Amino acid sequence: MTDAGQPALALRGLVKRFDSKVAVAGVDLDVPAGSFFGLLGPNGAGKTTTLSMAVGLLRPDAGAAWVLGHDVWRDPVEAKRRLGVLPDGMRLFDRLTGAELLAYAGLLRGMPPDVVDQRARELLDVLALADAGRTLVVDYSAGMKKKIALACALLHAPRLLVLDEPFEAVDPVSAALIREILQRYVAGGGTVIFSSHVMEVVERLCSHVAILAEGAIKDVGTLADVRGDRSLEEVFVELVGGRTATGEELSWL
Repeated sequence: MTDAGQPALALRGLVKRFDSKVAVAGVDLDVPAGSFFGLLGPNGAGKTTTLSMAVGLLRPDAGAAWVLGHDVWRDPVEAKRRLGVLPDGMRLFDRLTGAELLAYAGLLRGMPPDVVDQRARELLDVLALADAGRTLVVDYSAGMKKKIALACALLHAPRLLVLDEPFEAVDPVSAALIREILQRYVAGGGTVIFSSHVMEVVERLCSHVAILAEGAIKDVGTLADVRGDRSLEEVFVELVGGRTATGEELSWL
């Protein structure tokens, strides 16, 4: 299979159980190439589990995933060449400086050292990390750690970025910078899929959305189609079974 005309990410029948709990209950999803795709869901909906299976970090109990036509589990080398990943809570080799971490990531991917060095310098500069100098990643702030992890995901110029909660625990300045870089990446032909439960971020950035609850896709499509003439928050709460307090509840407040 070639990349041409393929969805950036295609999932078919993904299932994952943890003991008796079904975390993901047969997810089918196509992420169009060139889209900015938001995967929405409440805490515990199965977002992280779904994305972990999609990128090869967690083996599904059933189903398959393809990155630009390459099977993640049967052809992992070709799939992962096209893929950049920022998992939620990813452990970094944090006893390295930012520059050393990027060099290590690039060499692990077999990139030429001169290319790694040039790209690392550019990424550190653009992400406002160049001034960190000899600071170890373990001493970075939460926002700096997100940015260096994003730099590692971008270093090999992937065609698809899969980001799990990229804006969580990030200060507004860092979040604005990350948004700008991701928008530039999509404008240049890349595809981004990221998980979130923050409606404002998704509405600001995304061309397409999917709403996940109880391990299943409840709705998917362009942002305009899913939202209709309502707010995305209204649609989300209705689909995931949200509730509001009645007049009698919490009357003591």
